[in-house]
Amino acid sequence: MKASLFCLRVPEYEVAKNWFIDKLDFRLVIEWLGPVGVKMAYLAAADDDRCIIEVVGDGDPPTPRASTRDLLASFGNAGFHQFCFTVPSVVKTLSILRDRDVEVVAEPFEVPEIGRRIASFADPFGNLFELEEILKSDSPSLP
Repeated sequence: MKASLFCLRVPEYEVAKNWFIDKLDFRLVIEWLGPVGVKMAYLAAADDDRCIIEVVGDGDPPTPRASTRDLLASFGNAGFHQFCFTVPSVVKTLSILRDRDVEVVAEPFEVPEIGRRIASFADPFGNLFELEEILKSDSPSLP
């Protein structure tokens, strides 16, 4: 199996779609009207056609869930936790995101066991996203 896409159900389709485009530089690949009247879109990372997020919104509102804006507390929530992006520099990427008024949830910290620098941010609905920077070329190769 190979990863294809990640689907994110949101309460406000246009807000979510525009957030990915305006804040993270994603591209709109295609959008359509899905089952039961929900709006749907494939959004691709600016320079990676393998990184697709399917945004599904409007129609019947999704079931509310606990906020993930507190990183440590978020590990107590069941279900989706985060989606991770690999970046050349967590610090530089966070600086760009801050300039775009993206909510930073966790400042950069290192995880020596996996050779990564990590930070987290949230979308307008409290969904958590992670940035990872590979610190050494001999870091464990993770799938």
